[in-house]
Amino acid sequence: MENITGCPIAALLKSLSAKHKLQIFTLAVAAPLRFNNLLRQIEGSNKQTLATALKEMEVDGFLNRTVITEKPLHVEYVLSTKGEALIPIFKQLEGVV
Repeated sequence: MENITGCPIAALLKSLSAKHKLQIFTLAVAAPLRFNNLLRQIEGSNKQTLATALKEMEVDGFLNRTVITEKPLHVEYVLSTKGEALIPIFKQLEGVV
């Protein structure tokens, strides 16, 4: 995640403001996420934009991706330590809006 004009808050907001990312973050707070479940839960999503958002959130360090080798093989996404650190901030923002 790059700093925009030296402001880490602006960089964070830019990073999480892309399509579906706040919805993914909110759902990840509650439980591990599977791709197809996300696709059904996020209105207006499609495979390409969802895959892009998940990959970017993983690269930015907000999500951890784990391949579960049970049958059927699947992938789960959970909040990383960095992502979990944002939960109190978003809870405070809920009270402001």
